[in-house]
Amino acid sequence: MTEQQKKRLVGAAAVIVSAVILFPLLLDGSGYRERHLPERMPAAPALPDVVDIAPSKPVLADSAEPAPLAAPAVVEVPASALQPAVEQAQPRIEATKDTPVLDQQQVPVAWTLQLASFRDEANARSLRKELVDAGYKVYIRNGPDMVRVFVGPDLQRSRLEQLQTRLKRDYSLEGMIVRFTTQ
Repeated sequence: MTEQQKKRLVGAAAVIVSAVILFPLLLDGSGYRERHLPERMPAAPALPDVVDIAPSKPVLADSAEPAPLAAPAVVEVPASALQPAVEQAQPRIEATKDTPVLDQQQVPVAWTLQLASFRDEANARSLRKELVDAGYKVYIRNGPDMVRVFVGPDLQRSRLEQLQTRLKRDYSLEGMIVRFTTQ
């Protein structure tokens, strides 16, 4: 027998001896028993008693014949309510006169009223707040050097013309009507 075969036999014997000693220690199941801890959950509560409730069906009136007609209610309207209401500052606009139109891209043409331009954004914000508190639709656009305040937009230019005269009268603001864009 060569020296190399002797070393292989000694190595194989050492592996077999260590396996015979270690496998029973590893596979005895003691680690498995340690993982099963006693449960600390309380017992399930007792279920309540089941009660049978008989369904009750209310008796409905016979609907084969229609109900008798009641007399119509009479409401008295005061004469002052029948008089035409005083028109506000907005005169009526005829829809046929100022109908909205579409541009070349089939987008509705909308108009907006540019009221003021400011270098200071705080001034624009204070004007916007004042007009919003008065009930107007107001927005601000920031440009490269100016902050502009707009009222609108609206599809009918004639409404903005009326709004322009009202704002000139109430706030002394001379605005100009421009085409509304989203940019």
